[in-house]
Amino acid sequence: MRNDILYEVHNGIYVNLTNRCPCACVFCLRNTKDRVGRSDRLWLEKEPTVQEVIAEFALRDMSKYEEVVFCGFGEPTERFDDLLEIAAFVKKTYNKPIRINTNGLGNLVNGRNVAPELKGLVDVVSISLNTPNRTRYLEEVRPCFGEKSFDAMLEFAKECTKVVPKVVLSTVATTLSKEEERECADIARTIGAYYRIRPFE
Repeated sequence: MRNDILYEVHNGIYVNLTNRCPCACVFCLRNTKDRVGRSDRLWLEKEPTVQEVIAEFALRDMSKYEEVVFCGFGEPTERFDDLLEIAAFVKKTYNKPIRINTNGLGNLVNGRNVAPELKGLVDVVSISLNTPNRTRYLEEVRPCFGEKSFDAMLEFAKECTKVVPKVVLSTVATTLSKEEERECADIARTIGAYYRIRPFE
C-alpha cells in the first residue's frame, strides 16, 4: 500500500506534504484513521520533495478538479516555503484555485508573520478555530506552543484577511454547544472571516 502524496476528496485534489503538526487535537482524524477521501494511506514514510509533488500532479487529469487543497495528515505550514513553491507551480501551470486547511499556527511554526506571503497564490485559507476561548482551546487542541497559541491563531486569521480573498474559521460539529458556536460565529464576524461548522468524520 503506497503513501499518498496527492489524494481526492469530493471535487478537489489534496496535497499531503507532511505528518508533522504542533497540535494534538482530541478529535483529530489521525487518532482513528489511516486515510481520508479517496486515498490509500496518509501516513508518510518520508516527506515528499517539491519535485516529487510536482511530478504527482503530472500523473493526474487536472481538468477534473475544482481546486487544489493543502491538507493531509499534518499541518501544511510546517513546510511553508515548499508550500509556496508548489502553489506557484499550480497557479502557473493549471490556474486552479488554491486552499490551505490549517490550524493557524503557521506564524509560531515559522517564527515570522507568513500571511503576507500568501498574497496572489492562495485563494482560501480555512483555519481551525475549534473553540471560542483560550481555555477550551488548550483543552481540545493541545498545542505545543501553549497559552499563546489561541491568540496567535486569531492574529494569523486577521493577517490573512488582508491578503487572501476568503478566510474561513471553522469548528467541528458535535464538539461545541450552540452557545459556543454562536460565540465562534461572532469571533469570525469580528475578524472579517466566514464561519463554518465542519462535519465530524
